[in-house]
Amino acid sequence: MNVPVFGPDTGSKRTRRADLTRSDVVFGTAGALAGRHAASMSLILHYAPDNASLILRLALEETGLPYRTALVDRAARGQDNAAFRRLNPVGRIPALETPAGVIFETGACLLWITETTRQLAPLPGEPARTAFLKWLFFLANTLHAELRMLFYPARYAPGAEAALTAQVQRNLAAHLDLLAAAVTAEDGFGGAETPLATDLYLVVMLRWMALYPQSEHGWFDLYRWPALCTLVKGIDSRPALRRCAAAEGLGETPLSAPHYPHPPEGSAT
Repeated sequence: MNVPVFGPDTGSKRTRRADLTRSDVVFGTAGALAGRHAASMSLILHYAPDNASLILRLALEETGLPYRTALVDRAARGQDNAAFRRLNPVGRIPALETPAGVIFETGACLLWITETTRQLAPLPGEPARTAFLKWLFFLANTLHAELRMLFYPARYAPGAEAALTAQVQRNLAAHLDLLAAAVTAEDGFGGAETPLATDLYLVVMLRWMALYPQSEHGWFDLYRWPALCTLVKGIDSRPALRRCAAAEGLGETPLSAPHYPHPPEGSAT
């Protein structure tokens, strides 16, 4: 169940949320820490709407792990705040606080969730785990990394943004060809009825390809890949996805017919 750290609040609390000084709620006093560790599982997901934290929120909802959320206010550059940098020194969203410590990097967090719950992935030693791992790391190290280049070309190729964007779009289309074949074969993917963490990771990135950046998403047509289209439509109707959509203001069809978010708090960019 998703229990927000703060509900409707005063302006002063909004200020605390924006600059992440509410991290003293996370770290608290010795008594608060003892209480947190006494729980069998107490997680805090540091998130921003429609960011990579959405992938983790979806996995947490699917597995039923209890968690709270802590907003990182991107409009106020909360990811650069010293308190958040103590959680994730890279200054990127998400960060996931666990009883064993803080995890960052989306792929690492997903792997931790699957190993902790023994859900959303083949277990270690099972033959299907090999395919799951290769595609999980492909999603994290290749597809997600190249999406960042598409979103922020000036950071990677200042002065040559158009050339980089065109090449990355070609790369992504080729990657989706491979992924569509893997999804069809259920090679490292489980499908909408029994999704794995790889399915959840992929469908959120497909959402982003349809929306971002606003000036450069015309290259993407999900219907070019029927297997991916089927996967997206199936996961769109899952209760866990519906809960995530409500929490982050993603609308009624956040994957199959996505719109820009209207979150109840925070900003996607």
